[in-house]
Amino acid sequence: MRVLLTGGGTAGHINPALAIAEIIRREDPAAVIEFAGIRTGKEADLVPREGYRLHFVESMGFKRSLSPSNIKALWMALTSPYAKETVRIIKDFSPDIVIGTGGYACWPIMAAAVRMGIPTALHESNASPGLAVRRLQRSVGRVWINFDRTRESLHPKARVLRVGNPLRQDFGRLSREDARRKLGIGEEEIFVLSFGGSLGAEDLNRAALRMMRDFSAKHTRIRHLHAAGKRDFHDAQAIFSAYGLDRVSRCRLVDYIYDMPLQMAAADLVISRAGAMTLSELAGMHKPCILVPSPYVTANHQYVNAKTLADAGAAVLVEEATLAEDRLTQEAERLLSSSSSMQSMGESIGRFADVDTAALILADIRELIAQKDR
Repeated sequence: MRVLLTGGGTAGHINPALAIAEIIRREDPAAVIEFAGIRTGKEADLVPREGYRLHFVESMGFKRSLSPSNIKALWMALTSPYAKETVRIIKDFSPDIVIGTGGYACWPIMAAAVRMGIPTALHESNASPGLAVRRLQRSVGRVWINFDRTRESLHPKARVLRVGNPLRQDFGRLSREDARRKLGIGEEEIFVLSFGGSLGAEDLNRAALRMMRDFSAKHTRIRHLHAAGKRDFHDAQAIFSAYGLDRVSRCRLVDYIYDMPLQMAAADLVISRAGAMTLSELAGMHKPCILVPSPYVTANHQYVNAKTLADAGAAVLVEEATLAEDRLTQEAERLLSSSSSMQSMGESIGRFADVDTAALILADIRELIAQKDR
């Protein structure tokens, strides 16, 4: 089987693609899998780390506000599926199926594959479909969704299948105890893990660092690791040092967490954005969490994601607009002081975990390829 995966820009789009690649490789070790994305996206870092070949296409996202760059983005959207580089990638690789995981990085390859009659599937992890999915939904062979409610936002003629979110195999492989032994975390210690996404989140970074200063650093049982994102890391590092946190060994600041399955397995409390992939990881590992949804995403879908969990007692929702009021520190302190609340939340979020995602995706890939041969 020859599979071309495309998607990216951010880790939230590339991680499901890497998870799908793992699923295919476990089923068919002889499968040939390659990726396509953009040079400036997170895929340029993550895909080569996993040993896959990565091809580059030209694409850029639209700004939510009026911007001259939107003219260039529109021109790229119109021309990139026909560009020589795009067509050459597909012709040279000759895939049996092309699978996209959203984001503007997937548009050129997916649109070209549809035009060339190659079997296609798109995965949408969030409750509200992104622009690429909305544009391609009626022409691709299948739209895989995570949330049932996503159907309401798609065209009735779109061929939709709910599969859940594919997770990397490492998520859930290690127990909390094994992960903590690997990281040297004592049984009596409390491990707080916080992050704002692969690019970063300035307001969340500032709130997490204030929490480190005012709460984590003052409790000798607490370890706290925060990932600030590559874009905002240097600014966060300056604040980290100004707060004297560089002299507190239990508090660490990094730009990106490459061993997330290990760190998340060891964590007692996770503080994060509310992207659908992160929520699926948290659910699969039954992790108590505080969610700070990004207000800068299409249709405010992260708020919808987080509210769904919060309403079920599976998470605490803190809106970004309240971060300046130190809500983050207050909610973390409240949660960590109640083991019964933590246990109840872990059990509740675990009910949102999908268990048959891999089987559904594999079966549908075979079906989509077989349809072409009929």
